[in-house]
Amino acid sequence: MSLRFVVATTLSFVMAFTPCVSLAQKAASDTKTLERNIRAELGFLASDAMQGRGSGSGYERLAAEYIGSQFRQFGLEPGGDTATTGQQSFVQRAVLSATVTWNAVGLLRGSDPTAAKEAIILSAHLDHLGTTENAAPGTDAIFNGADDDASGCVAVLELARALASGKRPKRTIYFICFGSEERGGYGAQYFVAHSPIALEQIVADVTFEMLGRPDSKVPANTLWLTGYERSTLGPELAKHGALLVADPHPQQNFFQRSDNYTLALRGVVAHTVSSFGLHTDYHRPSDDVSKIDFGFMTRAIASLIKPIRWLADSSFKPAWLPGKMPTRG
Repeated sequence: MSLRFVVATTLSFVMAFTPCVSLAQKAASDTKTLERNIRAELGFLASDAMQGRGSGSGYERLAAEYIGSQFRQFGLEPGGDTATTGQQSFVQRAVLSATVTWNAVGLLRGSDPTAAKEAIILSAHLDHLGTTENAAPGTDAIFNGADDDASGCVAVLELARALASGKRPKRTIYFICFGSEERGGYGAQYFVAHSPIALEQIVADVTFEMLGRPDSKVPANTLWLTGYERSTLGPELAKHGALLVADPHPQQNFFQRSDNYTLALRGVVAHTVSSFGLHTDYHRPSDDVSKIDFGFMTRAIASLIKPIRWLADSSFKPAWLPGKMPTRG
């Protein structure tokens, strides 16, 4: 059975059970609707049927196709590969040396002729660890990656849904779910090397990583930002309503451990939003949908909509603080 057939058949099934959103629902801010969408999207991405979305696997590609289908439903423009027919896709095939991976890319073009030349990136990674052949009989062999990082992909999806449903922002927004982060950040590296926009025109990248559970190290309903002390981005977003604080786990070096770092090394102000409280399901088959706190996740994503919209409509350009921009060692 070909991968193309599997992709087409699975996506047909998914679309049949994906919540259809009317104009009235798009305009609504009902958190019950938001939570229902979050449950549906995360339930698919982290299901056993996706076999752990292993980096560079057919299931990773299927995740990219699914996310692209959602971007299309929300009315985004495709930002992936262009076929020989001239039709552009939401999926980008990324090739680095012998590595092949897939990104899902959609964009919301800015409404202001001048401001639209600048872009904000909202990103996550769609891959995880796949399956293990070493599981004992009767034990779970699938690394579902519900928190890591299906939750981040869902944040990107729901921010795309919300931002595309209202008045178009002045700046352009790219919504990207990168492939092969777990293998070394290959999807992000490829995108940066083939960026459709000059890197100096990227105002900021906000990466979303592991938002599925609250972190007891910070106040309730609060998220944290890696490298908060490195730039003006976090404090300014917090000033405009984002429930963001500094990373309470600096010893973990999370700033350097996600796709934001690929962009940060090229000068782009790029940070990761998270609520990872160092739970013991990290990179284990037990990172399942059953462990997700959907109430928390819904509130967390909803709290970011207005601050991100403000950033996309403003003239504010975050900057690295003196001596804080990362460089290759």
